[in-house]
Amino acid sequence: MRNLPILATAALMAAGLLTAPVPAAAHENHPPDETAPADEAFQKVTLNDTPGEPIDLAVLPDSRVLHTTRNGEVWLNDPDSGLNTLAARLDVYEHDEEGLQSIAVDPGFNGLTNRWVYLYYAPVLDTPVDNPDTPDVNEGDAPTTGEPADFEPFEGVTRLSRFQLNGDTIDLDSEQQILDVDADRGVCCHVGGDIAFDGRGDLYLATGDDTNPFESGGYTPIDEREGRNPAFDAQRTAANTDDLRGKVLRIRVGRDGSYTIPRGNLFAPGTPQTRPEIYLMGLRNPFRIEIDRQTGDLFVGDYSPDAGEPDPERGPQGHGKWFVARDAGNHGWPYCVTPDLPYMDYDFATETSGEAFDCAAPVNESPHNTGLTELPPVEQPDVWYPGSPSEEFPELGEGGVAPMAGPAYDYNPWTAIGRHPVAWPREYDGVPLFYEWTRHYIKGFHFDESGELTDMEDVVPGIEFWGVIDMEFGPDGALYVLEYGEGYFAENDAAQLARIDHIGSGGNHSPVPVASADVTSGDAPLTVSFSSEGTTDAEGDRLSYAWDFDSDGRVDSREPNPQHTYEENDLFQASLQVTDHGGRHRGRSASAEVEISVGNDRPVVTFVTPQDGDEFAFGDEVAFEVEVTDDQPVDCAQVTVSYILGHDTHGHPQSSATGCSGTIQTSHPEGHEGEDNLAGVFNASYTDPGSDVGTPPVTGRAEVVLTPTH
Repeated sequence: MRNLPILATAALMAAGLLTAPVPAAAHENHPPDETAPADEAFQKVTLNDTPGEPIDLAVLPDSRVLHTTRNGEVWLNDPDSGLNTLAARLDVYEHDEEGLQSIAVDPGFNGLTNRWVYLYYAPVLDTPVDNPDTPDVNEGDAPTTGEPADFEPFEGVTRLSRFQLNGDTIDLDSEQQILDVDADRGVCCHVGGDIAFDGRGDLYLATGDDTNPFESGGYTPIDEREGRNPAFDAQRTAANTDDLRGKVLRIRVGRDGSYTIPRGNLFAPGTPQTRPEIYLMGLRNPFRIEIDRQTGDLFVGDYSPDAGEPDPERGPQGHGKWFVARDAGNHGWPYCVTPDLPYMDYDFATETSGEAFDCAAPVNESPHNTGLTELPPVEQPDVWYPGSPSEEFPELGEGGVAPMAGPAYDYNPWTAIGRHPVAWPREYDGVPLFYEWTRHYIKGFHFDESGELTDMEDVVPGIEFWGVIDMEFGPDGALYVLEYGEGYFAENDAAQLARIDHIGSGGNHSPVPVASADVTSGDAPLTVSFSSEGTTDAEGDRLSYAWDFDSDGRVDSREPNPQHTYEENDLFQASLQVTDHGGRHRGRSASAEVEISVGNDRPVVTFVTPQDGDEFAFGDEVAFEVEVTDDQPVDCAQVTVSYILGHDTHGHPQSSATGCSGTIQTSHPEGHEGEDNLAGVFNASYTDPGSDVGTPPVTGRAEVVLTPTH
């Protein structure tokens, strides 16, 4: 493969805009060779196979794992008991991709004097939502054209806050609001974020450009037309030095939740028309960032627009990017992919192209720009690739484009010799991981002493992954992964929280438990027969079983197939923990769960129309009718129907409506005409209010996938 140095020209260094790359001396960063462990030396252990719609994870110092769902839930996995408990449920705004995004643990977390957990989420506010009494109008969709007063009601924020974790519960009343990032609501996309900390305790927050990409032909969205919703112009955010979107921010949080600005950000505090929080700008959707706390290297994965082919009138095809940032800088969006791949200046009013943007000296002349006009030069990424095979990086293959920045492993020999070692071996010390959400693989990137990328290696290629959306090494040295699965903004069968253990050659595997029940709902008293049938162990070791029928942390039965009668109404997570008693490391365990609803049946949601496989044309207004059956009266005002643009195996939520019937306006995915990897997805959900005998609310869902006519 081609060796590509990080851009550091003498002129820029002389100007003080860049410094030379520094080697990652704190790690060995072994080159890939034949001594790397085989896949058989690793095991994937499922921790939670019903994680909701998973978004982000964080591992606590005691190896408990927190993970978020987009609809506002935070779940906690306890490695000792195997239990998964709800740590918090936030009220969040959900229109397209908004909701609860990132979670992180304070680097000084000790569970005693420091219990801070950070969340990045969309508070509800007073943003308009759909009124179920007007099925022909969706008040939750922002207008695409109008006057500023028409867009103003949809001006919201995505909020960075921190909360105290008390035991297994996040105290929502302890919230310290740290930072609000503007958001233009009611229109898709790229409002996610990611949180990371460096070795000095500085907090980094990645933010998307909050710009609709679906009416720009798959190229750069720079629509400056008067009366057009500003959400169609990425120059107002990613290229705006006075806006926090399309950036990586760097701050230092104080004891009271306020923050200061570390030295070395892109703009010094007090610089007119700039925000001092900005560390990196010119990013489209930096969905995942990670920091090597030993070296300070910041790893960034940034998504691209969707054009499948270059167009001399518009610019290059879509490219994903990955790079190491060691200094503040501008990474080009929406003007350039790399310093050598500019977009063309395009007039959406006249549908004519101008000159290519100057990547060495980009200029932001958008009427939506509130920051500086003259911007820093565009930085060179370490890796860039399209959906088609890459000439520079053929190792990346082809397919969807969804680059994700993973962590660099910090090898600790003391962890590797623990009682039940799962720590990854020394060969991965200092190696940053790269994973591709749509291509389902993990790569290890290797650098030489000058900071140049020299090699890529496949990492655990024999282990199957489905849409890894986050990963993090834990204090035990194992790799924790959160898999989104293949689906469209709802929990799907392949979604899970898992741990990738290194067990060594001929090591002892953890059991693979299976938990089931003959009935999962009914009225109290409810007698349930549980079964562990299907549980396996690779070495055939003797197994012991521990059932916790009500998730209170106490073992209720040690029989493989027990029976239990629930006397009270509630929603229970019955947990089975299986432990082996053989092999070199005895006592490895794993858990499985089955949900039992006593006193409240799960609603059954069905689409009357449209039906799975129905044809439609993008841009159509699609009428829907949803039927809900439940063991208590159904309130149609609690039915939510979402339209999602299905793209490959993932999707982009576009709109949502409320009610058992109504219409949804579908969008035009410009730049995808004629492609066969698109679908129109409609997802309906209904959450009942809970029963009058004390059972909490439960949710039912249905989904149909429509076939577009081209």
